[in-house]
Amino acid sequence: MKKEFWKGFAAAMALVLVCSVVWKPVCRLIPWHSMPFEIPLSRSAKVEIMESYLDKYYVDEFDEAIVEEMLYSGMAAGIGDRYTYYMPEENLDQYLENANGNFDGVGIEVYATQEGEVTVSRVMEGQPAEKAGMLEGDVIIGVDGEDMRGKLISDVAAKIRGKAGTEVSIEVLRKSTNETMELKMERAVVVMESVDNRMINGNIGYISISGFKENTYEQFKAALEDLQENGMRGLILDLRDNPGGLVKSVYQIGEELLPEGTMVYTLDKQEKRNDLECDGEYLDIPLVVLVNENSASASEIFAGAVKDTGRGKLVGMQTFGKGLVQRLFTLPDGSGLNVTIQKYYTPNGTSIHGVGIEPDEVLQLPEKYLTTALTDIPEAEDNQLQKALEVLKAEMK
Repeated sequence: MKKEFWKGFAAAMALVLVCSVVWKPVCRLIPWHSMPFEIPLSRSAKVEIMESYLDKYYVDEFDEAIVEEMLYSGMAAGIGDRYTYYMPEENLDQYLENANGNFDGVGIEVYATQEGEVTVSRVMEGQPAEKAGMLEGDVIIGVDGEDMRGKLISDVAAKIRGKAGTEVSIEVLRKSTNETMELKMERAVVVMESVDNRMINGNIGYISISGFKENTYEQFKAALEDLQENGMRGLILDLRDNPGGLVKSVYQIGEELLPEGTMVYTLDKQEKRNDLECDGEYLDIPLVVLVNENSASASEIFAGAVKDTGRGKLVGMQTFGKGLVQRLFTLPDGSGLNVTIQKYYTPNGTSIHGVGIEPDEVLQLPEKYLTTALTDIPEAEDNQLQKALEVLKAEMK
């Protein structure tokens, strides 16, 4: 009995040795599923075997390049963190364009809800999406006939973007009416304007920031100077529906508005702490910050610093709760890997991830405006803005 066992064991080891030398030709012929025992496999060997089965038995044709890209995507997805993901080269190019604030596309900004729905947070004025009838709050469910439900936000954005002058068809779910519609438009060169400003009641400045891009600080600085020239005595900073963006950008803006001290600090895998410190040279006027459930990431960094330092008041709804920092690694073949590398904490040491930040004045929009774009709500009926004005006027006295 023992002799037969060792004969079988020796034969199996010989088989493994042969496969390691002439892997592909032999492994495609071996019926591994009929082996009476398990053989440990390296990662590459397992991939080779799976590839051989797909090549030989899958009933239809398939694109090997897509299978390979999904292999890498699956590796990143296996981490279980939706903010850690792989990007093929074309996705990476578009990601970088978006971060820079200039891209070929349709003129929208999107975010992923807690349920994973890719939702339009902003429709840019005069751009293809607006002309086609897209609205803020629309959920993107299809692009050019491909189902986008359950897809990563980077994959959806990559599908929407393309060379200026080309056409794209976007299917959306409009939750305000519970209807789906197909919107066709022609892509164009889009320069992202992430900052808007105006004066309210003669001496109150209002600045809204839709996202923190590479060019956001320059736009913010110009807006701030314009308001100061027009006699601003108090400021409302509107970060509602702002999904975040570059930490560098929000830090630059923080330097203009926050007192001396830590704006935010991070801890990495080795528990190494890194503080972003403001120098104390700032515009010291009353400040109110508007936030809502879609204010995330970099927006929460600023809101958390305002609340912890007592620099101003927060008005609106509990924020999204993304307390993680990502770093983009560019791979040698031009693709990219976005990796969560740090957790961030407000100046008082609070981690807001999965929790968010509670405003000083919690106030929901009127029900009839819950699915309406903020820019389409009449100023007098925007109760969050009106509350911010009330709070600011009290501070200005």
